[in-house]
Amino acid sequence: MMTRMQTPEPARRPDHPGEDGPEGMEGRWTTYPGVPVDSRRQLLAKLAWTSIWALYLAYPVQDLTGGQHTPAASTAGAVALAAFLACYLSLIVIRNHPGLREARRYLPLALMAGIAVTTSYTLGESWLTLFTYTSVCASVILPGRYGLAGVLATTGLFAAVGLTSHADAETLVSIGLPCLMAGLAMLAMQRLVTTMRELREARAAVAHLAASEERLRLARDLHDLLGHSLSLIAIKSELTGRLMDAGKADAARAQVADIEQVARQSLADVRGAVSGFRRPTLPVELAAARTALAASQIALDADPRLAEERPGLAAEESGVLAWALREAVTNVVRHGTGATRCAVHLDETWEDDGRYAVLEVVDNGAGPGKSGAGNGLAGLGERLAQAGGRLETGPADRGRGFRLRALVPLRPGPSGQ
Repeated sequence: MMTRMQTPEPARRPDHPGEDGPEGMEGRWTTYPGVPVDSRRQLLAKLAWTSIWALYLAYPVQDLTGGQHTPAASTAGAVALAAFLACYLSLIVIRNHPGLREARRYLPLALMAGIAVTTSYTLGESWLTLFTYTSVCASVILPGRYGLAGVLATTGLFAAVGLTSHADAETLVSIGLPCLMAGLAMLAMQRLVTTMRELREARAAVAHLAASEERLRLARDLHDLLGHSLSLIAIKSELTGRLMDAGKADAARAQVADIEQVARQSLADVRGAVSGFRRPTLPVELAAARTALAASQIALDADPRLAEERPGLAAEESGVLAWALREAVTNVVRHGTGATRCAVHLDETWEDDGRYAVLEVVDNGAGPGKSGAGNGLAGLGERLAQAGGRLETGPADRGRGFRLRALVPLRPGPSGQ
C-alpha cells in the first residue's frame, strides 16, 4: 500500500465491541447480537433493526383494515396491537438494563402472551401470528434452560388457542412451525453469543497469563544475572579495600579493573534480557491481529503454522516477522477501505542466496494508493534489511486489495528461538 501507512504504532484494541475501534476508526460503532449497548445511539440502532421484524404484523393490520370488524372492535384491536408492539420493543430496552428486577423483565412478556390469546379468540386466526413474537421473546428473556421451556410452552399455548378457536389446518402449520423454529433458532443464537463471549474472555485470560509468565521470566533472568554480578562486585570491592589498606596499589587497581569489567558485562546482559523481553512474537501478534480485525468486522484467514516453531527461524528473524505482521494488520485496519477479509500465511521459498521464510498478508480492500510508501512501511523495510531480508508490497491478485510480503533468511540447523 504505497501511502497507506504513516506510523508503525499498533492499532488500539477495544475492550468492548461497542467502543471505538483502532486509531483512525473513531466514529465507527456497531452492535452485535447479545451484546449490551453502551450508548443511546446504539440502543436506537438495535431498536431500528428489531423493528424490521414488525413487518410480519401486516397480517393483523390487514385484518383490521379489511372491514371485517365493527369500528369498536377495530379500535380495540389497534390499541392491542400497539400495546403488543410496545411490549416487544420494550424488551430490547429492558434486556440492556440488567439492573431491573426480574418481575419487571417478565411483565412485558406476560402482556404479550395475554394480548396474543385475547386477540386470537376475539379477532380471528390472523392474530395467531403474535405467538411467534412471543416465542422469540420468551427464548431471549427467560434465563438458561427456562428459555426452551418458554418456547415449548408458547408453542403449546398457540396450538391450544388455534384448535379451540377452530383455525384451519394450513394456518396452524404455517404459523405454528415458525413459532417453534424461531424460538429455537433464537435459543441457538443466545448460546452462540454466550460461547463467543466465553471465548473472548478465555483469550483475554490467556493473553494475561502469557504476559505474567513473560514478566516472571524476565524477573528470573534479572535475578540470575544481577545476583551473581553484584555478589562478585561486592566481594571484589571488599578485597580492593583490604589491598589498599595493605598498601598494595597495583593489586587494588587490578581488582578495580575487574569490577569495571563485571559491571559492563552485567549492563550488557541486562540490556540483552530487556531486548528479548520487548521483542514481539508471531503467536502474540496473531492473537492481537485477530482481536483488531474482529473489532473492524474483517474476517481473518490465518495460517495455523504461525503459532508453531519453525526450524531455522531464529529469534531475531521471528521478531522482525512479528513486527511485519503487526504493521500489516494495522495497515489493513486503518487504511484498508472496504476490506472484509484478511489472509495471513507463512511459507518458505528458495532463492539464489539461500532459503527464506515468507510472511504474506493480503486484504481485499481498495488497494495501494498512488504515492510513495509511508513511514510505517519504510521503517518496516529497514528492519527487514537489517535482518538480511526485504519487504515487497503491491496490489493483490486481480488488482483488488493490497499484498505485503516480508522475507527473512532461514538459518541451517535447529531454530534459534
